[in-house]
Amino acid sequence: MIVGQPDPTKPGFPPLLRGEALRPNLDPVTKAVSMAMRGIDPGLVVWSEDTISARAALILAPEEPLETAMGILFAAELGLSDSLGALAPPEVAVHFVWPDRIKVNGALCGHMYAVASTSDPKEEPDWLVLGMEVPIMPVHDAEPGDMPDQTTLAEEGCGEITAPQLIENWARHTMVWISRFIDDGIAPLHAAWRDKCDMLGEEVESPQKGIFMGLDENGGMLLKNQGGTHVFPLTTMLETKK
Repeated sequence: MIVGQPDPTKPGFPPLLRGEALRPNLDPVTKAVSMAMRGIDPGLVVWSEDTISARAALILAPEEPLETAMGILFAAELGLSDSLGALAPPEVAVHFVWPDRIKVNGALCGHMYAVASTSDPKEEPDWLVLGMEVPIMPVHDAEPGDMPDQTTLAEEGCGEITAPQLIENWARHTMVWISRFIDDGIAPLHAAWRDKCDMLGEEVESPQKGIFMGLDENGGMLLKNQGGTHVFPLTTMLETKK
């Protein structure tokens, strides 16, 4: 590495963020939650040195009730979409599956996580951890066609993308969307998210079987079936990692 040049094995982070690396066998979300519970300052990105998958978690401290703060999840998803748009070949298509999945070229290729200090929608959380995981390379024992509904970046022609690159870009683009969320509310994130969702108006199986009609004002799913129209809030996806 040339002195003064960025280290390609480590992600760089934009202003207001800082990073902490973890060994590949450790989970960034679990570590970030542990640190948040101990009162660490927000703005930390905990990232894995794993090269098979890009895995990272961002610690935040929203200043609003959980039910509206969860809209920041869309900022993290849009940040990931923008990152893949910048790094992947132009023909690669990225879409969202409510509430926490990413599709690349029609197959699942990413998972978002959210953990908060509270599960009460009306309570302001002390902290909120947003995590991302994107498989870059197939696992060694996987055979082509084993899981036709799942893929990796390498299998979709994005094998040159490295985990540090994707984590760095995710952090930078996510901060842009968080700034938009703070300044303009969730409406522009809703619009951008809907444009990337290919399931609107389609029948889904989860969280119940029905037609995905759209999003409510806080990003919850509006689902219509024989029992009527139901609302599933984003808070239902909260993880319980300790």
